[in-house]
Amino acid sequence: MANPNIAAITSIYGNTAYVVPSTTSATTSWTYNGTTSLTGLTPATNTVNKITGIIVANTTASAVAATVAVGNNATYGSATVISYPCYQISVPANASLIVVDKTTDLYITENQSLAVISGTANALTFTAVFEAYT
Repeated sequence: MANPNIAAITSIYGNTAYVVPSTTSATTSWTYNGTTSLTGLTPATNTVNKITGIIVANTTASAVAATVAVGNNATYGSATVISYPCYQISVPANASLIVVDKTTDLYITENQSLAVISGTANALTFTAVFEAYT
């Protein structure tokens, strides 16, 4: 089931995941529960992830461009990107950018995932706060 009915949920789990892209290519490998195993925040079968927050922190002394993309099946060629909640926004040196908060939630279904792109390798930390509805 690619898009479960969230009115029939039985559990909601709060989660936090992060990624520090080591390249300037699209990254979907988020660290979650101490392991790098959550690909693009793609939910498990019969689950929907509600993204309630995405924060981008620039830990360098120079401005860096940040991109957040929602796409199908963790593929981020131009034909598969559904939307860009954040597209090449310059994050000032030693500053943070709130891309998503509780006023702009995103739902990620089983056939979707979340990718991030940093304009400079190892410069940005992307943190996602989300609820898994099962």
